[in-house]
Amino acid sequence: MSRVVGYAAGAFDLFHIGHLNILKHAKANCDHLIAGVVSDEMLMQNKGITPVITLAERMEIVRHIDFVDQVHAETLSDKLDTWEELRFDVFFKGDDWRGTEKGERLEREFAKVGVEVVYFPYTMSTSSTRLRGALDALSAGARIPAGR
Repeated sequence: MSRVVGYAAGAFDLFHIGHLNILKHAKANCDHLIAGVVSDEMLMQNKGITPVITLAERMEIVRHIDFVDQVHAETLSDKLDTWEELRFDVFFKGDDWRGTEKGERLEREFAKVGVEVVYFPYTMSTSSTRLRGALDALSAGARIPAGR
């Protein structure tokens, strides 16, 4: 019986329950989980975001999560190039990508090399974008309403 290698990539900046959920769900669906931590340069290039936490620190946080078997610094913008390096069987993504142009392109490209794309529910209650906005507001001296 062959083992299933899974890959779940993310910035994992301002680590929160949504990040934990995707990694936990991913590990439940593979034998060996590789967590790809997107580099600072790739975040700036692809999302225009400068992470709050450095790549080395984000990798250290993710490395210490029990259900992560391996951590990989994602420095290539093309996921197929990352696949060439790691040879995973399943690619895990939040379902906010399902049905989008980017998600469908990812599915087509991975299908050519036999990689299945599996989506997990996006955690709506918390997002790095919301956390980053709260930090920006605090930095600007604004008052953050309770419960956010």
